[in-house]
Amino acid sequence: MGYVGFANLPNQVHRKSVRKGFQFTAMVVVLFYSPFCDSSFAGESGLGKSTLINTLFNTTLYPQNKEVLPPSADRPKTVSIESISADIEENGVRLRLTVVDTPGFGDFVNNEDSWKPIVENIESRFDAYLEQENRVNRQKIVDNRVHACLYFIQPTGHSLKPIDIEFMRRLHAKVNLIPIIAKADTMTDEEIANFKERVLNDIAYHKIHIFEAPTYDNEDEEALAEQEEIASKIPFAIVGSNQLVHTPDGRQVRGRSYPWGVIEVDNEEHCDFVKLRQMLIRTYMEELREHTNSYLYEAYRSEKLLGMGVAQDSSVFKEINPAVKMQEERTLHEAKLAKMEAEMNLVFQQKVAEKEAKLKQSEEELYARHREMKDALEKQRLELEEKKRRIESGRPLTPENSKTKRNRFLRA
Repeated sequence: MGYVGFANLPNQVHRKSVRKGFQFTAMVVVLFYSPFCDSSFAGESGLGKSTLINTLFNTTLYPQNKEVLPPSADRPKTVSIESISADIEENGVRLRLTVVDTPGFGDFVNNEDSWKPIVENIESRFDAYLEQENRVNRQKIVDNRVHACLYFIQPTGHSLKPIDIEFMRRLHAKVNLIPIIAKADTMTDEEIANFKERVLNDIAYHKIHIFEAPTYDNEDEEALAEQEEIASKIPFAIVGSNQLVHTPDGRQVRGRSYPWGVIEVDNEEHCDFVKLRQMLIRTYMEELREHTNSYLYEAYRSEKLLGMGVAQDSSVFKEINPAVKMQEERTLHEAKLAKMEAEMNLVFQQKVAEKEAKLKQSEEELYARHREMKDALEKQRLELEEKKRRIESGRPLTPENSKTKRNRFLRA
């Protein structure tokens, strides 16, 4: 009775996604890009990159002789960028797969700047997406950003080479790095374990960020166990092959046949190919896309716009807790009232001081007038007393007038 129906939202998204189909782009250096997920594979020629792509998607995207290098005189002088696309389908789900290859990486005598064309290509994809976002009509935005970079490492058994470290340092802030040990069938299990440890130590020492699967709240134990198992396999030791071979017990598997036995690509005891495919395609494809869009691209976009002089208030689009917001507004209002009260008290004190000064001045003026009047009265009193004494003593009140009259009588 209380069922509303919004629990069907995941089903609606699923139907819409299946109807539209998906894009997935990869780069060889090996490169995958797509609006749904982009991957990038980087490594030197001859490490089985093309075979790995064919094995990952169980399709012949690359011709069998793709990795055969031309004679030295015919090799390109710089790292070139090439794209190959194919439409594949699985259980009714369509995928537009694009692989962007970078032949020539690490194949030169001087590899000092061999990473630049790859970085520029990744940045140009960011710029193309940013340009589409700034259009008036944004209904058909094509996302060809790189969402993951599978970096192929030579199975030397020692440690990362300077070119490996420099490449990953230049790219780890622009793409999700996933290190891969190529052609792992050339090493023993003990050598692979030691090599993995050295590679991870080099990555940690040089502060290179590689992709780590995110952890969500309320994850079940099975998902957490799967995540830990995948993380324990990084860097992935891979053997790639599309060839079907027969095992001694009569099974037909994808793998490589040697005089001493058969390497099975899809056997987790033989290599980490299954875990790589599980992380890249089955489990964390959306996380790779989301991390690229929300963190890597946003960081590049912010830096780009700031370089162009575009500034933005950091509070825009910030998530706000209503209770916290109300408390902040109340605090600001109380601070404003306190400031107004202090200003009013200051004005009141000034007015009181001015009034007191005026009253004090008026009081002093009154005291001065009082003293003047008192002195005048005192003078009149003394004069009257003097007249009284004269009258009582029989002396004339105005002796000067009497003398004047006598002198007038004598002249007459």
